[in-house]
Amino acid sequence: MKVVWSSFRGLYADNPRALYEGLLARGVPEATHTWLCTPATQDTFPPGVGTVLYGTPEARAALESADVVVANDCISMHWDKQPGTVYLQTWHGTPLKRIHHDAPFRPGWLDASDLDVARWDHLLSANAWSTERLRGAFRFRGQVHQTGYPRNDVLRSRDQEAVRGRARARLGIPEGTTAVLYAPTWRDDQVLDGTGGTGVQLPIDLADFTRRLGGDHVLLTRLHSIVSDRLELPAGVPAVDVSAEPDAAEVYLAADVLVTDYSSVMFDFAVTGKPLLFFTYDLVHYRDDLRGFYVDLEEVAPGPMLATSTALVDAIADLDGIRRRYAGRYAEFRQTFCHLEDGHATERVLDLLFPPATAGTTTRGGDDRAR
Repeated sequence: MKVVWSSFRGLYADNPRALYEGLLARGVPEATHTWLCTPATQDTFPPGVGTVLYGTPEARAALESADVVVANDCISMHWDKQPGTVYLQTWHGTPLKRIHHDAPFRPGWLDASDLDVARWDHLLSANAWSTERLRGAFRFRGQVHQTGYPRNDVLRSRDQEAVRGRARARLGIPEGTTAVLYAPTWRDDQVLDGTGGTGVQLPIDLADFTRRLGGDHVLLTRLHSIVSDRLELPAGVPAVDVSAEPDAAEVYLAADVLVTDYSSVMFDFAVTGKPLLFFTYDLVHYRDDLRGFYVDLEEVAPGPMLATSTALVDAIADLDGIRRRYAGRYAEFRQTFCHLEDGHATERVLDLLFPPATAGTTTRGGDDRAR
């Protein structure tokens, strides 16, 4: 059995990584594995992991000879899916913001992606709320499986404290320091239209953060992969760019609070139960002009929506108060969006693709019910 893995077109990360490592742990000796990579990421894969460069003839050959393909994003290169190949699309987030055909992208932007959607046999949904929204956005008529996300299993595992300790040590976070993770989404008008230049300027006032919180706080910045190479942090501020960290879940465990805007990281981070702050300084523009939302963020946000950097720093300094004031909203948010995140999503998905009774074979079974 040949399995090809693709995560964000070249990373060793996310749902595919969790499934790959879970499959290895199960022990399927007759399986061979190939990961799609890029020249920049090829050396970041663990020793012994087979890779081919995304978009090359070798990658096409691997995909066309695969028994199983697992990806978390559209594979937009040219390849012909063979009869009998099973393609699992895990996707990579609960969609707050409108995606794919529901978003106002430019004509032709989705042509290659739509060709890939036509190849999918299975699509994962992290929760019941997401299922029909994913179906509609991708115009997908195949089987959607409500399983939770394999990448989040570690957030509910018995090892989470050990993982947190190792991650904080690796990132150089001293004991007793509050780690503030800032993980915003990307702005379409700065990327698709090329108007954003080559750099990314943080909207957080780093001087104010340093002056008021820098003694026992550190800012961890994690930009979206589309713009993650554009950030240059100034010297002398208590900030660490963690955009290149391959495992987002380890960063979530290392952090003590999340600051985001409209990114789907909010749904994953909520599994931890730690505070969420929403730095929504461009809410009206993003909501009304760029993307739009599937749900009113102001109605469901499990933390305060903050329009200025000053208000954000104030909130970071009052996390105990934030916890108390938003406890009810937070519980409702987790019930809606995290109800399947019980630490066993990997098992459910592997049982779907590789049933224990018939290890080494694949199945096209499944439905929209939670598994």
